[in-house]
Amino acid sequence: MEQISSKRKTGKFIMNKYFNVSVVSLLVVALGSIGTAQSQQRNLSAETAGPTGVPGQVMMHMADVLGEKKVADLQVAQGQTLTNSVRNVAEGKTDIASAPIILTFLLDRGVGPYAKLGKKKGAELAANLRALYPYNAGGFFGLFYTNKGYKSWADMKGKSIWNGPPRGAALNNGRATLQMAAGLKDGKDYKGVQQNWGQLMTTLVDGSVDAFVLPVTWPHPYVTTMIAAGKVSVLSMPKAKFEGKLAKKLFGVPGNIPIVVDGKDVGYKGSLTVISEDGKLRALGTAFGDVVHKKMSFKLAKAITATHISTLGMLKKRAAFMNSVGLAEMDAVKSGFCGKSKLKYHAGAVAAWKEAGFNLPACAQ
Repeated sequence: MEQISSKRKTGKFIMNKYFNVSVVSLLVVALGSIGTAQSQQRNLSAETAGPTGVPGQVMMHMADVLGEKKVADLQVAQGQTLTNSVRNVAEGKTDIASAPIILTFLLDRGVGPYAKLGKKKGAELAANLRALYPYNAGGFFGLFYTNKGYKSWADMKGKSIWNGPPRGAALNNGRATLQMAAGLKDGKDYKGVQQNWGQLMTTLVDGSVDAFVLPVTWPHPYVTTMIAAGKVSVLSMPKAKFEGKLAKKLFGVPGNIPIVVDGKDVGYKGSLTVISEDGKLRALGTAFGDVVHKKMSFKLAKAITATHISTLGMLKKRAAFMNSVGLAEMDAVKSGFCGKSKLKYHAGAVAAWKEAGFNLPACAQ
């Protein structure tokens, strides 16, 4: 009896031991599967400008949808100076950044904000950049509170004007706009005020500057913020200047695109005065593309781009102005690609766009 009992106990022990090992094995396999699934969702770093503008809206949208679709966990640093952000991607320090096309050109030449790098180093870094998708940040318009009494760009002479963040592409175009419109040079004909994008919303309403030259779409949070504090006027680029020699030269620079908006479509009736000879708002525009390092895998670049394409409808609903910022614009001129620009789309992005039925310019592939 005792022997039988002993056998039963031994058998029970063996069964329990076997069962416990099996359970542990199953748990290990299950946890391993979960770990594998989680590892497939990459952690990526990203940099963009202020959250209310087009670049910020695009990047925050991508952070939302990439997370929802488990493509990647995108950690976004907002309010960055994009001159630095583009270089960070080129150096492999950041995974993705909002990039004015002009910055990739300046980096390639080793000039402007990248002059200290020199042409050789700049070209090496620029060669690392690849685009995923295009858009634009609107046009650079002159904005001021109507009670200032200004009537033209010439009235900006001697004033303090917020014209961009330190060393950024926006600063280049802000200065170019004032020079094209009225021949005014920063530091000589007016006092340029530079701040990071994160400080702009406060400056728009605190009365510390006389006017602003900003990249604006219609409607736009910058304008809405100003109108909450008082009536606002917007200066269009004079038509003759817009079609003049300097303008043609500026529009020949990679990433610079012409923007024309009907004054009737800008909104803010009764609160915004359009200063234009024919009711059209003309401006120097800035073409953008979110960029990654060329070493990003084909699979990941394609997945990110495909997610962007499949959620364009959602992106356009994110803000009213997102309907007119060149999303999915593949024309070489309107998107700011090609010409003197050497920036190409990532091979994974090319595949995603083609599968979605888009034709990319050969010069950008």
